[in-house]
Amino acid sequence: MKLTLVVACALVDGDGRVLVAQRPEGKALAGLWEFPGGKMEPGERPEETLIRELDEELGITVKEACLAPLTFASYAYESFHLLMPLWICRRWEGQITAKEHTALKWLRPGKLREVPMPPADAPLIPALIDLLGA
Repeated sequence: MKLTLVVACALVDGDGRVLVAQRPEGKALAGLWEFPGGKMEPGERPEETLIRELDEELGITVKEACLAPLTFASYAYESFHLLMPLWICRRWEGQITAKEHTALKWLRPGKLREVPMPPADAPLIPALIDLLGA
């Protein structure tokens, strides 16, 4: 089974809320809410991928020093196995804009379970609740 490495980021605002983004129509798992991020390109380090993806998806600039690894998910989809490390980021530059997603929401960690998420994202929620509270 093919292993796919995807990196994700929990952007946390000053009120302790986490940003989730809704996958657009036409993409796999359309309509579900996810943590921003994406697939690593050949030769990229995970942090470089996050910096690139957050710029592409949300129009923000993130410095590597502002990314802190938190946890990871390992999930077997039907046609591939996903390994997804999750970073936390509390500082960025620019205005967050949904450039590739249908919508964006800021939610308290305890409310993340109330939005439909891809099966690989859901296991990341307990670590966010442990870190940030419900």
